[in-house]
Amino acid sequence: MDQTATPVEISTAPATGRAGMLWLLLIAAALAVLHCLTNGRYGFHRDELQFLSDARHLDWGFVAYPPFTPLVERISMAIFGLSPVGLRLFSVLAQAAVIVVTGLMAWELGGGRLAQIAAALAVALSPLPLFEGTEFQYTTFDVLWWVLVAYFVVRLLKSGNARWWLAIGAAAGIGLMTKYTMAFFITGVIGGLLLTPERRFFKSGWFWAGAGVALLIFLPNLIWQIQHGFISLHFLHHIHVRDVGEGRADGFFLAQLWICANPFAVPLWIAGLLCFLRQPKYRLLAWMYLVPLALFVIGRGRGYYLAAAYPMLIAMGAAAGERWLRSLSRPWRRTVEGLYFTGLAACGLLFVAIIVPLAASGPLMRFALAHNGDLREEIGWNELVRTVAQIRDSLPPQQRASLGVLVGNYGEQGAVEILGPAYGLPTAISGTNSAWLRGYPTPPPSTLIVLGLSQAYAEKRLTSCRLAGHLSNPYGVKNEESEHHSDIFVCGGPRLPWPEFWKKFQDFG
Repeated sequence: MDQTATPVEISTAPATGRAGMLWLLLIAAALAVLHCLTNGRYGFHRDELQFLSDARHLDWGFVAYPPFTPLVERISMAIFGLSPVGLRLFSVLAQAAVIVVTGLMAWELGGGRLAQIAAALAVALSPLPLFEGTEFQYTTFDVLWWVLVAYFVVRLLKSGNARWWLAIGAAAGIGLMTKYTMAFFITGVIGGLLLTPERRFFKSGWFWAGAGVALLIFLPNLIWQIQHGFISLHFLHHIHVRDVGEGRADGFFLAQLWICANPFAVPLWIAGLLCFLRQPKYRLLAWMYLVPLALFVIGRGRGYYLAAAYPMLIAMGAAAGERWLRSLSRPWRRTVEGLYFTGLAACGLLFVAIIVPLAASGPLMRFALAHNGDLREEIGWNELVRTVAQIRDSLPPQQRASLGVLVGNYGEQGAVEILGPAYGLPTAISGTNSAWLRGYPTPPPSTLIVLGLSQAYAEKRLTSCRLAGHLSNPYGVKNEESEHHSDIFVCGGPRLPWPEFWKKFQDFG
């Protein structure tokens, strides 16, 4: 297509690719087995319940996110039904791939077996990658696409073969269909091109072909956004204002040292960043980190938003660290290696105990639930649905004949829609995110079981409200439902006509 395309060059890395690959697969497999053995300890997370609900209403877009994750969830449901372990298997596979690709990047950047193992373990034992294997989240796949884009850029810069832009474009396009934060990484790529001699690729037809591939993949969601008035932008603005107001964006820099990467991997990613900056051939990758970093700092993003950029830095740092170790005497080399892997493992074990649901009872369970708010949000959904069904059964026949379940958040909505059919409950009526677009039943119900809304709100908006029950869970765990939405009411219809009530019921959550 143009003169920029050249044959892929042969790797100059140490000839340990096959042995290193075996280690990468073993590390990834070990983490995958750990997740598969523990991912069924509790129930679905509230976010997973929203994905499950949206998976039953597939579209080219959703208020809170693009369509890729609900599509994968739909496939998961078709294969595994409502099995937490089965539904999370795709997340486990995605994180296993992240570990392997990180090790491959270390090899492509000149590292041998030690560098590959060091990089793979650093990512495998970091908090956010560990978490991504425990739940089905759009961030799980977002990390994979970021890492793949970085890997393809490494191959591009190493070989000079501009055809790699097609792979970069495909990964970026799928990334945009997964989570809109991919736009920040794309901005980093463009910024890096402008700030380095790699701007020569702007003259390449392969670059523009890759951009076309990304746009073509993303186009259905872009059209959906246009048709819906860019509703996701309103959602993201609302969520950002909420996060900043509640202090969720505080501690951004601390999160880079503690959440995004294992603390013992910090020297690796710092070294990797410095190496990228010092090597003109790979300087583009430094800007792929620094540009999103600057944007998140200026825009007050949350600490974990940049986590997907660290594997590429760790890979380069591991390769550089291995070369540095070769200059040391054997005793010093063994000492440094021992300190690194011991510290990495010690921190990793702590993170595993906090993040992974290792036990369903006893001290390990109590420790995890005390320190992991996401695990607490996996508890109590079956009890919620059962309580709603019991309240329904206590009502007189004339009220049961025209009954709806009105909920205040997407966790409750997903729980009633996904778990409620086992109790014969109707689909929940919700004004949150994409559920609001689906409206309310016709004819609308005249009696409502209301949960997730305060008594003051219910009495102001609805008629004839009375307290009908309380939510609880078998572990006595304090989470959003048990602490803030424990009261359940039975009410009549809204005080305003349903169409007017519905316009005011929309909520981003």
